[in-house]
Amino acid sequence: MSSVVPDAEALYLDLLAGVKPLVRPETKLVGITSGGAWLVERLQKDLGLSGAPGIISSAMHRDDFARRGLSASAQTVLPFDVNGADVLLLDDVLYTGRTIRAVLNELFDFGRPASVRLAVLVDRGGRELPVAADFAATTLALPGSQLLALARSDAGVFSLKVEESK
Repeated sequence: MSSVVPDAEALYLDLLAGVKPLVRPETKLVGITSGGAWLVERLQKDLGLSGAPGIISSAMHRDDFARRGLSASAQTVLPFDVNGADVLLLDDVLYTGRTIRAVLNELFDFGRPASVRLAVLVDRGGRELPVAADFAATTLALPGSQLLALARSDAGVFSLKVEESK
């Protein structure tokens, strides 16, 4: 079964428009490594927000840590006080919800935010946990045998790729 892969740059523009109403003056953007981190870097700039966005890794709290180990992706860097913060998490693809669960555990290791919301580029359904995005640029149904991932060129251009899972 072959799926039509949407244009990631067009979806990014939809994400930018959809995130604008979610951002308040006190909102802190936090991207989930690695696709969400790429998105948040660009959103921070395009929204004209001061400071650096946060980057968060799910590696230490994954329920499959024993099998996967530490990934080569960036580790968590939160350049603000998490206690009382209004956090907007960003990720490229929302699927089972397990990464979001792990990221929430990681976030709470740093403090207790006032609120946490989620925006994603693609919601592909298939939830195993009760997790929903406050905003998704698109929804895309894919068979469970396929993986969807955001890629970024050296020039910073986004694309989506579908691969058969191993």
